[in-house]
Amino acid sequence: MNTPNTDVSEPKFPLARTAGKLDPPPEYSQFRAEGPLKRVTLWNGKKAWLVTRRHDVREFMLNPNISADPETEGYPALTPARAATVKSYKTILTMDPPGHTKFRRMLTGEFTAQRMEELRPRVEKLVDELIDKMIEKGPPCDIVESLALSLPISVVTLLIGVPFEDDSKLIKWSADQRDVLAEDLEVGRRAHAEMLAYVDGIVARTEANPGKGDNMLERLVLEQIQPGHLTRQEAVHMINLLYFAGHETTANQIGLGILDFLQNPEQRAKLQANPTLLRNAIEEMLRYNSITHFSSSRVATSDIVIGGQKIRAGEGVFALLSAANRDPTVFADPDKFDIERSNAKDHLTFSFGVHHCLGQPVARLELRAVFERLFKRLPNLRLAVPFEELQFKENMFVYGVNKLPVTW
Repeated sequence: MNTPNTDVSEPKFPLARTAGKLDPPPEYSQFRAEGPLKRVTLWNGKKAWLVTRRHDVREFMLNPNISADPETEGYPALTPARAATVKSYKTILTMDPPGHTKFRRMLTGEFTAQRMEELRPRVEKLVDELIDKMIEKGPPCDIVESLALSLPISVVTLLIGVPFEDDSKLIKWSADQRDVLAEDLEVGRRAHAEMLAYVDGIVARTEANPGKGDNMLERLVLEQIQPGHLTRQEAVHMINLLYFAGHETTANQIGLGILDFLQNPEQRAKLQANPTLLRNAIEEMLRYNSITHFSSSRVATSDIVIGGQKIRAGEGVFALLSAANRDPTVFADPDKFDIERSNAKDHLTFSFGVHHCLGQPVARLELRAVFERLFKRLPNLRLAVPFEELQFKENMFVYGVNKLPVTW
């Protein structure tokens, strides 16, 4: 990216993960120590604030005088690629109340405890089948492709009701839309348009033959589109978001979670010796990895004060969940992966406030199914290449590892 020169006191943003690929940029620690907020310069020369302390991130995300809508004057575009596409994402992620509230309520019933319990046996069966295939094929294998990505794709396809045979196209379109450092801006725009056109065709066919409400798409048609609560275009944008959010985030979390244990064998030994630690281990994985490393873009709609720092109306802000999750005033020795951490559940990985992640019950369900089984069935699982050879998704909105070659 070409970034204009700026004062050294206002560093360029975004920043790279230079200290360790499993750690946020080291500058975040410096910013937390310096003060409540940090002023930075973006690619287009505009200024924005970074919020890095956990208490301040919570306070900010609860403030009613902020907007997630890219159409709001002053909204901070992370990169040229992000600026080229973000305004076309008409989803609950980029809506403010009351519109956000209206559409969110249409989806809350899809993620109830009862629905998750109904889904659990199918998810567990999928995990066992994927591990069976790994064992049958034999090592080495890329566990991202074989398990971490395959499971969430199968689950979200099942939940939404998208044809399984089209997964490869949907994965490619999703990835192209989320490359925040792409130089060819048309790639993201084209992927977005193609995916919306595809989803529009699926919704149209479901409208013509809505079925009995056996999946999310059928229920949206029967309960929201047909009664006139939701237009087809709104449903298309909603499904587009759900497909991406339903596989990309969880896939990266599973991949990094596996890597966490491979890099910390003493933690893996603790889990194998005491499976009751699994629930807390999942929360620690979520805290430690913070895969949405470029969230959450907001703009102040009126003057507000966060942590004693005034933010003026029209100023852009990034509430950094990854920085909040490594706040040493909340998490002792925060750069350590510790599945016995007493307050691991206090992470902000699923955000906070009105935009907290709707799909977190599904993510936890999938993580539990994977880590209940993986090391039991493959107790000698280990990296097949040196850690230094792994390539990470530093150009993507959601962080993760591209491939994770393993053997056993």
